[in-house]
Amino acid sequence: MPRRKRRSFTQAYKLAAVKRMATAESIQGLADELGVQYGLLYNWRNSLRIGGEDALRRVGRPSRAAPAEPAAVAPIDPGDPVAAGRRIEELERKIGQQQLELDFFRAALRRVRG
Repeated sequence: MPRRKRRSFTQAYKLAAVKRMATAESIQGLADELGVQYGLLYNWRNSLRIGGEDALRRVGRPSRAAPAEPAAVAPIDPGDPVAAGRRIEELERKIGQQQLELDFFRAALRRVRG
Protein backbone atom coordinates (compact mmCIF):
# COMPACT_ATOMS: atom_id res chain seq x y z
CA MET A 1 0.00 0.00 0.00
CA PRO A 2 1.60 3.31 -1.05
CA ARG A 3 2.14 5.95 1.61
CA ARG A 4 0.19 9.14 1.28
CA LYS A 5 2.23 12.29 0.93
CA ARG A 6 2.12 14.43 4.05
CA ARG A 7 0.25 17.65 3.44
CA SER A 8 1.61 20.99 4.57
CA PHE A 9 -0.63 23.92 5.42
CA THR A 10 0.31 27.59 5.51
CA GLN A 11 0.02 29.67 8.63
CA ALA A 12 -2.75 31.74 7.02
CA TYR A 13 -4.73 28.58 6.15
CA LYS A 14 -4.47 27.28 9.72
CA LEU A 15 -5.49 30.63 11.17
CA ALA A 16 -8.52 30.85 8.87
CA ALA A 17 -9.55 27.30 9.78
CA VAL A 18 -9.31 28.05 13.50
CA LYS A 19 -11.39 31.22 13.07
CA ARG A 20 -14.04 29.22 11.22
CA MET A 21 -14.19 26.75 14.12
CA ALA A 22 -15.79 29.45 16.28
CA THR A 23 -18.79 29.75 13.96
CA ALA A 24 -18.98 26.21 12.59
CA GLU A 25 -22.06 24.16 13.45
CA SER A 26 -19.98 20.98 13.48
CA ILE A 27 -16.22 20.65 13.80
CA GLN A 28 -16.40 17.30 12.01
CA GLY A 29 -18.34 18.95 9.17
CA LEU A 30 -15.74 21.70 8.92
CA ALA A 31 -12.95 19.12 8.93
CA ASP A 32 -14.67 17.19 6.14
CA GLU A 33 -15.11 20.40 4.15
CA LEU A 34 -11.44 21.30 4.55
CA GLY A 35 -10.27 17.73 3.96
CA VAL A 36 -8.42 17.41 7.27
CA GLN A 37 -8.88 15.29 10.38
CA TYR A 38 -10.90 17.05 13.03
CA GLY A 39 -8.19 16.45 15.63
CA LEU A 40 -5.85 18.58 13.54
CA LEU A 41 -8.22 21.53 13.88
CA TYR A 42 -8.16 21.17 17.66
CA ASN A 43 -4.35 20.94 17.60
CA TRP A 44 -4.14 24.16 15.60
CA ARG A 45 -6.58 25.89 17.96
CA ASN A 46 -4.61 24.81 21.02
CA SER A 47 -1.32 25.88 19.44
CA LEU A 48 -2.82 29.28 18.67
CA ARG A 49 -4.02 29.69 22.25
CA ILE A 50 -0.67 28.71 23.74
CA GLY A 51 1.83 30.25 21.35
CA GLY A 52 -0.07 32.77 19.27
CA GLU A 53 0.05 32.99 15.49
CA ASP A 54 3.75 32.09 15.38
CA ALA A 55 2.86 28.63 16.74
CA LEU A 56 0.93 27.98 13.51
CA ARG A 57 3.94 28.27 11.22
CA ARG A 58 4.85 25.37 8.96
CA VAL A 59 6.77 22.49 10.49
CA GLY A 60 10.39 22.12 9.46
CA ARG A 61 13.08 24.38 8.20
CA PRO A 62 12.16 27.86 6.98
CA SER A 63 12.13 28.23 3.22
CA ARG A 64 14.96 29.98 1.44
CA ALA A 65 12.49 32.54 0.12
CA ALA A 66 12.00 33.96 3.62
CA PRO A 67 15.41 34.17 5.33
CA ALA A 68 15.47 34.61 9.07
CA GLU A 69 16.23 38.05 10.36
CA PRO A 70 19.73 38.24 11.84
CA ALA A 71 19.97 39.16 15.48
CA ALA A 72 20.24 42.90 15.93
CA VAL A 73 23.70 43.92 17.09
CA ALA A 74 24.04 47.39 18.45
CA PRO A 75 26.97 49.26 16.89
CA ILE A 76 29.81 49.94 19.29
CA ASP A 77 31.47 53.30 19.46
CA PRO A 78 35.20 52.63 18.91
CA GLY A 79 36.04 55.37 21.39
CA ASP A 80 34.05 53.77 24.26
CA PRO A 81 36.21 51.15 26.00
CA VAL A 82 33.47 50.25 28.51
CA ALA A 83 30.99 49.32 25.76
CA ALA A 84 33.70 47.39 23.91
CA GLY A 85 34.54 45.50 27.11
CA ARG A 86 30.89 44.58 27.63
CA ARG A 87 30.64 43.34 24.05
CA ILE A 88 33.79 41.24 24.48
CA GLU A 89 32.36 39.70 27.68
CA GLU A 90 29.07 38.95 25.90
CA LEU A 91 30.89 37.23 23.01
CA GLU A 92 33.08 35.24 25.41
CA ARG A 93 29.93 34.00 27.19
CA LYS A 94 28.46 32.93 23.85
CA ILE A 95 31.65 31.09 22.93
CA GLY A 96 31.62 29.33 26.31
CA GLN A 97 27.99 28.29 25.85
CA GLN A 98 28.74 26.96 22.37
CA GLN A 99 31.70 24.99 23.71
CA LEU A 100 29.47 23.39 26.36
CA GLU A 101 26.95 22.43 23.70
CA LEU A 102 29.67 20.96 21.48
CA ASP A 103 31.04 18.91 24.37
CA PHE A 104 27.54 17.63 25.16
CA PHE A 105 26.86 16.58 21.58
CA ARG A 106 30.28 14.96 21.21
CA ALA A 107 29.64 12.87 24.34
CA ALA A 108 26.15 11.96 23.10
CA LEU A 109 27.55 10.93 19.72
CA ARG A 110 30.17 8.73 21.40
CA ARG A 111 27.40 6.98 23.37
CA VAL A 112 25.29 6.44 20.27
CA ARG A 113 28.21 5.04 18.29
CA GLY A 114 28.88 2.66 21.17
